[in-house]
Amino acid sequence: MASRTMLVALSRTSRAQACGLRPLAIRGLASSSQKAREDSWLRSLFVRKVDPRKDAHSNLLAKKEISNLYKIQFHNVKPECLESYNKLCEEVLPKIHADEDYPCTLVGTWNTWYGEQDQAVHLWKYEGGYPALTEVMSKLRKNKEFTEFRKARGNMLLSRKNQLLLEFSFWNEPVPRNGPNIYELRSYQLRPGTMIEWGNHWARAIRYRQDGDEAVAGFFSQIGHLYMVHHLWAYKDLQTRDDIRNSAWQKDGWDECVYYTVPLIQEMESRIMIPLKSSPLQ
Repeated sequence: MASRTMLVALSRTSRAQACGLRPLAIRGLASSSQKAREDSWLRSLFVRKVDPRKDAHSNLLAKKEISNLYKIQFHNVKPECLESYNKLCEEVLPKIHADEDYPCTLVGTWNTWYGEQDQAVHLWKYEGGYPALTEVMSKLRKNKEFTEFRKARGNMLLSRKNQLLLEFSFWNEPVPRNGPNIYELRSYQLRPGTMIEWGNHWARAIRYRQDGDEAVAGFFSQIGHLYMVHHLWAYKDLQTRDDIRNSAWQKDGWDECVYYTVPLIQEMESRIMIPLKSSPLQ
């Protein structure tokens, strides 16, 4: 019996040597293969599965009954020029807003109070989507007053950026409101592939944040910084903001929303903003 076992072992060794492998190498390969399987099993415990989707986020999450497109602008202004910048914007932007020849609406215009300093934020709505945006841009290029405005504005800026947005179907549509209010713009950079999951959770969670009419609008980016979400809130003052946010934790279900959405976030930012006098959102 012992001799037969020895022959089998020798036979295996001979086949391994014929293939250019030593017995120790075979054991090493078997050990590596087993370790790879264990690593794969461990990864399966921690890597979140993402369901395949057969449609774009814009079709699954946006309001289908309307075709509005939004543009948000962030302008970092030279500190010494902020007052002149605001005055210039209040002279020109309301004219575009009021002109029926332009299929666009100024939703709101603000200065950042807490957050990035000496910053202006403008939110525009284009009724009719991308064709409306194209039409407005084409007409503004021929508008001499706007051309001069852009030239003067450029001398006051340190940097600027914008994003094109769609509104979530389950959020309020932003409409003019009386003040005085402060506004909070909470911006979330999501992990790629998690926008649907975010929308599913917030479609249920938004009802916990509408008691005081503080929910203004919710958007997700289409062009610019992608996988960005913006939630816009209005409060009477900072203390009211604190009270309302704390009261949400007393409602069953809010904690579950936070629990499931926080892991989807890569980065987040909060701006407290003060509306300019010409802003429809006061």
